[in-house]
Amino acid sequence: MLEKALINALTRFNHLLHIALAIALVLASVLVIWQFTVEVTSAVINNHLVNGFLQSLGTLFLVWTLSSLISAEISYLNRGVFHVRVFVEVTLITLLRLIITRPVLEASGPNTPQTGLFDPVQYGLILAALLVVGLLHWLVGNASIAGQDKLPLRSGEPGRSDD
Repeated sequence: MLEKALINALTRFNHLLHIALAIALVLASVLVIWQFTVEVTSAVINNHLVNGFLQSLGTLFLVWTLSSLISAEISYLNRGVFHVRVFVEVTLITLLRLIITRPVLEASGPNTPQTGLFDPVQYGLILAALLVVGLLHWLVGNASIAGQDKLPLRSGEPGRSDD
């Protein structure tokens, strides 16, 4: 009896955590879209269209990441399935964003957090990582992890009914 009550309490708490996660993802998406708007407006006003566009594109990659996470959360809440591919997609998006924004940050001047000249070895390593993650994305396909509460019932187990 105590175990069932504990499991019910933990299940409710887990649902609350998923609600909090969903709200945080929505708020983060709204804020990133706002940041994108500010960057585009600033680029147009200051007539820095090329750098502004590439930095704004980097921000849009964050929207893509958040969209993937929101889709994964919807899938989990609807079917109890979390697709492994989401982790790989987020890594892929992050590497793509890095490839696009890195040269812009290095070319922007000494006031940026990135200092130093363009490093072709480091850029090559990022490209190699992108290739490996892309291959992994293809290999993973639609692999998924089912949540415990959504697994099929096995007959003969305590607390489970026989079908």
